[in-house]
Amino acid sequence: MPISIIIFEDNDRLRQSLAYLLQSVEEYEVLGDYHHCGEAATLVRVYKPDVVLMDIDMPGESGISGVRMVKEARPETAVIIYTVFEDDEKLFQCLCAGANGYLLKKTAPEKLFEAIREVMEGGAPMSPSIAKKVMGSFQSSSTLKIYGLTERELQVLQHLAKGYSTKLIAAELDMAFNTVRSHLKNIYAKLHVNCGKEAIAKVIGNRIDL
Repeated sequence: MPISIIIFEDNDRLRQSLAYLLQSVEEYEVLGDYHHCGEAATLVRVYKPDVVLMDIDMPGESGISGVRMVKEARPETAVIIYTVFEDDEKLFQCLCAGANGYLLKKTAPEKLFEAIREVMEGGAPMSPSIAKKVMGSFQSSSTLKIYGLTERELQVLQHLAKGYSTKLIAAELDMAFNTVRSHLKNIYAKLHVNCGKEAIAKVIGNRIDL
């Protein structure tokens, strides 16, 4: 069964190109593409997409508000931000709103396909420059020490920040799947969050003045 997708993007040419590109791959099915996200909640409830691609800067409601609308309407729909913005504040706000991934528009098509597959497997895909910003948060912040993370938990969280799913983290760190799940549970408890994207947002949030 193909992965169903809805696109919210105000640039008509880019939106139509994305829709054509994704629709041309048997693995994906584009349910609709829209130039604003004002009706995002209704559209998601009606069409029940697996994934939403969401621009940030659109007329009317911003993509950040759009993420919230999608997640409130249908939490199981994964949202990948697709934007030109690379600043920490936008990244932080999107993750706090519930975004599952953050890609820049200069991302190559094959990387976009890969990101959609990753997010369906529970990963948090990010463009390399965005992942680098997140990793910089780990290196420059003492917050992780304050929260009492072990070295192994830090390794797990760093891989989570790179967009790895639980399965991929287990393979990369040569750990059992259930061991990784146990580490993640401990990480979330120590950071006082409920999921991976909230953990990443918290680390970033400790570096910026909101």
